Amino acid sequence: MPSRNILVINCGSSSIKFALVNEDQAQFTLSGLAERLGSHDAVLHWQRGGEQDSLIIPYGLHRAALAQLLPLAQDAAGGKLHGIGHRVVHGGERFTNASRLDEAALQAIRATVPLAPLHNPANLLGIEAATNLFPNAPHVAVFDTAFHQTLPAHAFRYALPESLYQEHGVRRYGFHGTSHRFVSQRAAEMAELPIDNSSWLVAHLGNGCSTCAIVNGQSRDTSMGLTPLEGLVMGTRSGDVDPNLHGHLTRTLGWSLEQIDHMLNQDSGLLGLSGLSNDMRSLEQARDQGHAGASLAIEVFCYRLAKSLAAMSCALPQLDGLIFTGGIGENSALIRSKTVAHLKLLNLELDKQANARTIRGASGPIQAHDHPRVLVVPTNEERQIALDTLALLN
Repeated sequence: MPSRNILVINCGSSSIKFALVNEDQAQFTLSGLAERLGSHDAVLHWQRGGEQDSLIIPYGLHRAALAQLLPLAQDAAGGKLHGIGHRVVHGGERFTNASRLDEAALQAIRATVPLAPLHNPANLLGIEAATNLFPNAPHVAVFDTAFHQTLPAHAFRYALPESLYQEHGVRRYGFHGTSHRFVSQRAAEMAELPIDNSSWLVAHLGNGCSTCAIVNGQSRDTSMGLTPLEGLVMGTRSGDVDPNLHGHLTRTLGWSLEQIDHMLNQDSGLLGLSGLSNDMRSLEQARDQGHAGASLAIEVFCYRLAKSLAAMSCALPQLDGLIFTGGIGENSALIRSKTVAHLKLLNLELDKQANARTIRGASGPIQAHDHPRVLVVPTNEERQIALDTLALLN
């Protein structure tokens, strides 16, 4: 049976990230990004093999970008595109696995928009544009929240009135599920352990960050909650703050809900602490040059991350390993070292040389001899979305 090709689409409000995944090839056949959609300098970038190219699509929206993308994907797939996998951030309690997209599924995704007003509308834009353009292709939605639907009630419920959960779905959902699932499975393979009989702590660290406790292939707790704002310090998101901060800022500064929401999501995190940047690479450089704000941001980031990992360990029967992934987790030896230094009660310690060399796509163990396993595992959400899509089409 010839190998199959899946086009993976990840739509943001003004961007589309995409990849053409062949089930038998490690590298993407085609990948790229459409960005600044709706503006005069909207552009589509793509890479195929060793070649890169771009196309300006002035004021082009999602449909225009996808219309340009389809012929590229069909050509790269040799005319054999077997399905399209869509990343959807929030599936609420309705979706525990990937789902074939039909009208009932679309209605259910629309119903979750109040839970993810910054993400699901953009995901729906991409789905609707793609299904209009590719009506005969099978379309599948893969949800960031689905992996965390195995959380027990004591992990997902907030201590709030029952009616808020029963009538309005106010609970912890978790995100980055596709990444947590992929890297925990890969870590089990690397350690030669069965995924259904192993326990992992995962730190997914990028502009968005989350931790997860995974037992026998299932999520048992995670740091993000109702929205992706809960939990760790992130690039521009605050993570956990006093729940009464909203009331305090309203009373003392007269801030509106919209101002506070914008501040917590766009002006906080590494950017807010450092007063400099949300990019960890820039902050590490600035720290080396004596920038106090950058140093503080890094220290807070690592301490809060370690606290979260220690808390996640409550959900594990044993610890088979700690996994670092995401842009920061895969590339910052400094962040890994500082974080693990706070976790001595878990007996974690790194091999300095192994930690220093495991960057830029390298993977493998970085723990010191006779200490619990610590792995760097590059994530590949696009491949996991493609695998989930193929499994459903099967």
